[in-house]
Amino acid sequence: MKWEKLNWFKIALRVRGSVFPVILPRIFLFSGFGVIISIIHYYGVSLPKQIGNVTTNVAFNLVLGLLLVFRTNTAYERYWEGRKTWGGIVVNSLNLGRKIQLAILEKEPIDKEKKAACLRLFSAFAIATKLYLRQLPEKKELKPFLTESQYLQLKDVRNPPLKIAVWIGEYLKQQQINDCLSMEELVFMNTLLNNMVESLIGSERILKTPMPLIYAIYLKRLLLIYFIVLPLHLVSTLQWWTVPSVALISFTLLGIEEIGNQLEDPFGFDLYDLPLDDICQTLTKNIEDLMNESEDNLICQTQSSLSS
Repeated sequence: MKWEKLNWFKIALRVRGSVFPVILPRIFLFSGFGVIISIIHYYGVSLPKQIGNVTTNVAFNLVLGLLLVFRTNTAYERYWEGRKTWGGIVVNSLNLGRKIQLAILEKEPIDKEKKAACLRLFSAFAIATKLYLRQLPEKKELKPFLTESQYLQLKDVRNPPLKIAVWIGEYLKQQQINDCLSMEELVFMNTLLNNMVESLIGSERILKTPMPLIYAIYLKRLLLIYFIVLPLHLVSTLQWWTVPSVALISFTLLGIEEIGNQLEDPFGFDLYDLPLDDICQTLTKNIEDLMNESEDNLICQTQSSLSS
């Protein structure tokens, strides 16, 4: 990965792409509260130190730590599952495209045009899935890969990638009816198409199953309680050093929580969300290369892969 080439200290001190800018207002808030507590203590006002002892309670710290770890792990699982669903879209699209290019006969010149139009639908499927997951109503990005009729039909469709999958299935069925495709090949191709739709449904499930709100509320309340009582515990021993101590601890804990928030939705526009634009561009380029490959080259590649 690109960031692995950076110097260790550059990565450690990097601000862009980190959660620091997001959590900075909260760090200032809790540090400001630490300033208030330090001022009160400086003027000799008695503070309820016993309340602050909750920050040293093993049970409380254990629960808070487990919740933060569970939150981060769950968010990363969603991120990785999203990457696997998109891997399924890419792999099955390329495999199905290769099978279409190789197995479907071209009896007439128009058959080649229809085949090319079907292959372009794979790029349209990936782009439509990206737009659907990002909940973007604009579909102009799809126009180069669709006919005018298809583009107009998608305007009123709630799930555009599913509609595109139906068009691909209709093309395959028509080729079997026209004796350009055997029934065995049709069954195999439909399996690959079904895998594409399963990947779409898996991505949609991630999108529409957010982290339960009650869990997020509980974690944030525990963090709020912790940072309210933390200065009360530290001020008697650290005095003015309470402020940087609270800032450092809040940076650590709030950063872990925000990492979970950032990873929870892997299909967005954040810097470290899945690079859906790059994935779609790469798939489109591969499909174009596939369309430009001659049938003889495809047969040679297939035989070579089987022999190896």
